[in-house]
This record gives sequence, C-alpha cells and structure tokens, in this order.
Amino acid sequence: WIYNQRSKSNMVNGTLIWYYTICKREVWLMTHKIVPNQENSFIEVGRAMHENSFKRKKKEIMIGGVKFDVLENKKGNLIVGEIKKTSTFTESAALQLKYYLLTLKRMGIESTGELLFPSERKKKTIELTKEDISTLENIEKEILLLAEAESPLPPIWQKYCTHCAYNEFCWADNIEDENE
Repeated sequence: WIYNQRSKSNMVNGTLIWYYTICKREVWLMTHKIVPNQENSFIEVGRAMHENSFKRKKKEIMIGGVKFDVLENKKGNLIVGEIKKTSTFTESAALQLKYYLLTLKRMGIESTGELLFPSERKKKTIELTKEDISTLENIEKEILLLAEAESPLPPIWQKYCTHCAYNEFCWADNIEDENE
C-alpha cells in the first residue's frame, strides 16, 4: 500500500465517477492517494487488455483532467471510447463515459461515446442527455464531500469485494480469521 499526502484540491475524474456507483469507500481511498494492490490479478488482466486492444486507434489521450482510452474522428464526429474487461458494470462504465462527454462539452466540444468490451466483441454507443448532466453534477458534489471526509465510510460487503484490489485494506481482519 502506498499513501501519499492528501492534496488540497481533489479533482473529480472518470474513474471516481465509475467507482462512486460501485463503492463509495473506494472513492475516499482513491482521493486520499491510497493505491490498491497492483499485483491483483484483475488489475493485471485489465492492464493487459487495455494495452493489447484497439492498437490502431489513438489511446490514452489526456485533455484537461481526464484521460480517454480511445479517441477518434469518424466522418467529422469525435468519438470517445472507454475500454472495459466485461459488460458487468455497463451502467457504471456508461456514467464514466458520459462524464468524459460532459468534460468535453464544458470545453465546447461535442462528442459521442462508445463503450468497448473487446473480450466480448461488443460495443455500445453512449450519448449525453440533459438528465445525465444533472446526475453527473450531483455526483461530482458528492464525490467532493466524500473526499473531504476525515475517514472512509465503513466497508460494506458486496459481491465485488472478492476481486477488489482494496480487499485486504477493507477486510484484513476477516481474511486473517479465515486462514486460521
């Protein structure tokens, strides 16, 4: 585990939007620069998939405070692509991608999005609506409140915890009990 001193301004980004919908405790950990276990097999698989997918497209483009997985121009339309291992978290991934579209919109750039699931050979087109903008603005405020908290929310067990790279951080006491 690596802990870096908390920065005074916590910037909201797409990853925090994604995790907000899955585990708010993880949002606190990330905003406080507590790095998850980088040897977690699910992180390694995701990293490999990201590096080996869509090699012919421009990847990892930074604009403002966000990093796009894939960015391309199709017939004059800007398409932002977000690569995910599986479609399990489609709703969270769509919200993350919509945040990227909102970030570009705030810069005066119109775009659409594509969720890309290379292992499933699927893609889903994503567009930003007025309702999405309102939802994302509320989530931004809530993320900033979580980040300002002195301590994380208590862990709440969910099915995703089993494979989470923060598993040991949240459940160390329970893991030790199981091994005895």
